Amino acid sequence: MATTYDCSVDSELLTGMRLARAALGRGELVVLPTDTVYGIAADAFTPDAVAALLAAKGRDRQSPPPVLIPGLPTLDALAEAVPDAIRDLLGAFWPGGLTIVLPAQPSLAWDLGETRGTVALRMPNDPITLELLEETGPLAVSSANLTGRPAAGTAEEALEMLGDSVAVYLDAGPRPAYRPSDAPEERASTIVDATAVVAGTGPLRILRHGSIRDEEIRDVVGEELLPLEAEQELDADAEEPADEPADADEFADVDGSADVDESAGAEEPVDADESADADESADTEAPVAGREETAGS
Repeated sequence: MATTYDCSVDSELLTGMRLARAALGRGELVVLPTDTVYGIAADAFTPDAVAALLAAKGRDRQSPPPVLIPGLPTLDALAEAVPDAIRDLLGAFWPGGLTIVLPAQPSLAWDLGETRGTVALRMPNDPITLELLEETGPLAVSSANLTGRPAAGTAEEALEMLGDSVAVYLDAGPRPAYRPSDAPEERASTIVDATAVVAGTGPLRILRHGSIRDEEIRDVVGEELLPLEAEQELDADAEEPADEPADADEFADVDGSADVDESAGAEEPVDADESADADESADTEAPVAGREETAGS
């Protein structure tokens, strides 16, 4: 039976973190907080665990979750290449509500779903989840909600939707958290697709407009970002909605409204989670190359 641990109580935090690590190691699911919304997490390198995550949300392999990571060294280990413009963005907005879609290292022994060789990565700005990520390594994280339902802003909301499909719930209070007072209302992470830059075929493209404003992105990368007019033309020319980036509700998410697929964590490869959910949760939906955005947990 699933148990919720109040992370504001030191003894429950220690117990909850220990049991969360153990559950993830056994291939079970954990609900965790991100800076955007709550995310549902699985070991990214355990295919059965990722399949269980998708099943718990009511999704299939066409909606792969984003991956939450503890920092830049992990990014370099998981992504085949990281353009300088992306490193500039990460320097400005990580940890935080920014999910990046990149080509995945082809040697990775994982199965996140139909990612088309890409992965959506986010470093969430949440101390509890960052500590867990340091100990477990990369986690597949989508927003903690059932498909078609709003992403969970509390552990209680996540429990009501996901129940005993999750082994451990880490309750760190209402989300979003750790956000500047002048931040936009949007809870989902912003998703930026860098796959065209890596391939040398085009500029960066915003797949989901989220918690980091478009103008903030453009202030950092300038003309390396697809102009808004060109983005609108692409959207208008599309005969049907583009495939969601790994988890567009990620942490919308990462994943904040009904599943648009979150995942980034967010809620939310390709969200976000989030999710950075992961995010979030990191909030909180991860996109696939060439896909439109949910930000997991």
